[in-house]
Amino acid sequence: MKVLWLCNIMIPAIAKSLGLPYSNREGWLTGIYERMRQEEHEKIELGICFPVDKGCKSGRVHMQTAVCYAFEEDLSAPERYAEDLEEEFRRILADFQPDMVHIFGTEFPHTLAMVKAFGRPERTLVGIQGLCFACAGEYMADIPEYVQNRVTFRDWLKKDSIKEQQEKFMLRGEHEIEALKMAGHITGRTEFDRQEVKRLNDGALYHFMNETMREPFYRGKWNIEECVPYSIFLSQGDYPLKGFHYVLRAMSIVLESCPATRIYVAGNSITDKKTIKDRIKLSSYGKYLLELIKENHLEDKVEILGRLTAEEMKEQFLKSSVFVCPSSIENSPNSIGEAMLLGVPVVAAKTGGIPSLIEDESEGLLYPAGNVDKLAEAILRVWTEQEKTLVRAEAARNRAIITHDADINYKRLLEIYREICV
Repeated sequence: MKVLWLCNIMIPAIAKSLGLPYSNREGWLTGIYERMRQEEHEKIELGICFPVDKGCKSGRVHMQTAVCYAFEEDLSAPERYAEDLEEEFRRILADFQPDMVHIFGTEFPHTLAMVKAFGRPERTLVGIQGLCFACAGEYMADIPEYVQNRVTFRDWLKKDSIKEQQEKFMLRGEHEIEALKMAGHITGRTEFDRQEVKRLNDGALYHFMNETMREPFYRGKWNIEECVPYSIFLSQGDYPLKGFHYVLRAMSIVLESCPATRIYVAGNSITDKKTIKDRIKLSSYGKYLLELIKENHLEDKVEILGRLTAEEMKEQFLKSSVFVCPSSIENSPNSIGEAMLLGVPVVAAKTGGIPSLIEDESEGLLYPAGNVDKLAEAILRVWTEQEKTLVRAEAARNRAIITHDADINYKRLLEIYREICV
């Protein structure tokens, strides 16, 4: 069986072997790759395609463990479709001659280009991670009209106002929908994505498959005695859909009962304002977050942590007394899986695929998406219902240990490959 993977990044294992810089963003792929190399090398010949920045060396990369292909793509503009990618993929397909193609994710236009270039829907497997067209519809996440319409100097210069960001998601969603309609096989893991696939392409075979998390999250366990009391952790907060503003608005309620509460947010900071350069770089959403921080007197209550490695993320999870996912829409955020694996109490918006990941009341607390009062109530319940919180966190951890079991998920992947290639 010859399987060609199409990945969103150069996976770390390949980058390390080539002595190149890499991102750990999809480090879980390394685990699958290593297992396939060691256990299935006689049964599966693996080819791997990955994007590189414009100007970087592309083409076939010679390795002992897999046949690799680098292709040029502007990942900074994922809303743009480049038809020349189709021809590039045809050359790769002609060279490798795969029995099937497995595409990881639908977020980038290379997914559509590969589906078109391969032209064999019965041997094309597309794995859903997020769904851009769903994100586009919920992108504004209840932010005020003046924030949606405001264009800062940074927004104008980069052509990246909030409305332009939403338009980019819409364009990505159009490419995504076209790819999903043309694929014969799709993997997903929530009732939400299953229903969306059925609506778009009732003829496609939907294969349920859970995802394996990054390796550090299988080690360590949250302990209520060792976490920082009244500490809220968010894994991201740099654009409206992720809902950071909901948490800031909820803080006026939370602080009445728990004045020691602090918020910690991983990822890019869009609220820096120490220097003139920082203020020039402020986006409309960044300004809105600063307005909420000032309005609710949160200047000493919020800390933006910047980009964290997987190990650093794990340590922050373990320090926190609750993990909050306040997004306006999500399919299957890995951050919830990571929190559950570590046994961290979870509060999340009841939206998209989240109810498929965690059961309300018995494994965590879900609240109606966008409802700030209910969000504050759920956070406070985590801290006031201590015994119930411990029971929920342990139940969530027990579920996640099975859901994200690397052996089970790896066997399921091979099972799907065999179903497609019979």
